[in-house]
Amino acid sequence: MTNYLRNRIGNFDLYVNSQVRLHNGNEAIISPQMNWINLTIKRMIDLVCAIGFMLVIGWWLFPIIAIFIKLDSPGPVFFKQEREGIYNSRFNCYKFRSMVVNKEANLKMAVKNDPRVTKVGKVLRKTSLDELPQILNVIYGNMSIVGPRPHLVIQNDAHELEISGYKKRHLMKPGITGLAQSRGYRGETHASNSIYFRYKLDMHYVKTWNPALDLRIIWMTAKSIVVGHENAY
Repeated sequence: MTNYLRNRIGNFDLYVNSQVRLHNGNEAIISPQMNWINLTIKRMIDLVCAIGFMLVIGWWLFPIIAIFIKLDSPGPVFFKQEREGIYNSRFNCYKFRSMVVNKEANLKMAVKNDPRVTKVGKVLRKTSLDELPQILNVIYGNMSIVGPRPHLVIQNDAHELEISGYKKRHLMKPGITGLAQSRGYRGETHASNSIYFRYKLDMHYVKTWNPALDLRIIWMTAKSIVVGHENAY
């Protein structure tokens, strides 16, 4: 298993046995709580939350959002973008389209007062409703409700050059929300230390993860959506 992870994510020391970790005096890269029982609990939380949402809210909210998007600007309802997930695997991440159709969509992230963002898109991004289609990614299994946010391949490659070991955050499934996002780190990065702080929070999540932490992050994220955040645009 360790050799497989090294081949997929790079050559680094992975300690999954708490006894080895304690005797060697090395810091664990992944949480000692990451066992099949807890990971099964995490998957069950994902499925209950995702399927429950679609049955209670998604079935009527998705069509309403789709109608507003189509009335606002020409183009598809959903925006599909290739991103990197667990063990550097690639998958199609889905969102509600919040921008006019443009050639830079897969190369340039949104900035404040971005002219590409539509009127409906501004509301969707401010309320994080544009992320809701990732519920389908969760059901499919390439994302989780909570985990490090998936980034564009080109962004990950650039950050890996700036921050040694950046892709170790891919040791867990990417999430619709994460510890960094619940703490307010989202949207455009004006300073290089902003992405570093996000990375540190993501790695703290990977190293200390347990099912209770996921529930706490979901609650923190819900509160931040209600209150609103200046970086949501």
